[in-house]
Amino acid sequence: MMIIGVDYHPSFQTIAFLMEETGECGEQELNHSDGQAEKFYRDLKQRGISVRVGMEATGYSRWFERLLAELGFELWIGDPTEIKAKRIKKQKTDRKDAQLLLRLMRENNFPQIWVPSPENRDLRQLLWHRHRLVQMRTRIMNQLQALAMNDGYRWKKKLFSEQGRAQLEKIALGPWASRRRQELLELLDRMNPTIQELTAAVEREARKRPDVMRLMTHPGVGPLTALAYVLIIGTPTRFERGKQIGTYVGMIPSEDSSAHKQRLGHISKQGSSLLRFLLVEAAQAAARIHPDWRRRYIHLAMRRHKSIAKVAMGRKLGVRLYWMWRNGCEYSPSLEFGSYAGQLGTGYGVK
Repeated sequence: MMIIGVDYHPSFQTIAFLMEETGECGEQELNHSDGQAEKFYRDLKQRGISVRVGMEATGYSRWFERLLAELGFELWIGDPTEIKAKRIKKQKTDRKDAQLLLRLMRENNFPQIWVPSPENRDLRQLLWHRHRLVQMRTRIMNQLQALAMNDGYRWKKKLFSEQGRAQLEKIALGPWASRRRQELLELLDRMNPTIQELTAAVEREARKRPDVMRLMTHPGVGPLTALAYVLIIGTPTRFERGKQIGTYVGMIPSEDSSAHKQRLGHISKQGSSLLRFLLVEAAQAAARIHPDWRRRYIHLAMRRHKSIAKVAMGRKLGVRLYWMWRNGCEYSPSLEFGSYAGQLGTGYGVK
């Protein structure tokens, strides 16, 4: 068995390795562009050496993970924050990082994390692709609104109806402004069918999964939010408590407290920005259509601020979906805030 600690970069990787049987160890830098790294690992496979690779979670490494899976090598991916906390000296180089990873693997102290399957990752690309296209469409629509408002027309959503578009095209503009309007409308016409196609694909994938359909029974939660939640969380058994969902998604405030003084800052924004965005959007939808969620949202908004209340409701929705998923139950009014419907007693108050 060869144990390899890999400090991965997009263009190269620095490795520190150890042969358990012979005690042979060494360090090496492998380039990616000229195939040096791939050749190194394929040579190990041809020699019949079992390999365990440890690396931090990082981007642009999918090809490397696929290569190791093809060769049948074991791959451990670690939490970068916990690995950084285990660094003793304040000296950070590629060589020392690889040595640290190797040492943690040898001591069975490597902070290994859950890794999604290739199918899971591919479906996430569907969600991200649709999300980015919707953002691009929103920017285009905002530019068209600006063109209309500069000429004294403020139609809001009516601008994108058939009548509103006809009126927009009749506005007399200068040569370049007219060209900008025409090309923006053409881009909008091309993007709408694509977004509709991707939305239909999301709905099809959601119907294939009972867990997603169960989460969709909650007010405000549609196929996009439910599918993203299941794909990104992975499995509810990863978390012991619902409160850990807020930490994982990055919807809890950062804290720097000391000497009995509590200092809370903005939310940490750790984790998936897509899931964080969708939870807040779904919570706002629930507040619009459900009286209990609307009452809770208004109460928080009066105490603090609307933006804080929106994030707080999004976090509460994330915790609610976690318990629905873990307990295998659909939405019920008894799950609402402060509701004990269907229970014989609470154990509090006057007997």
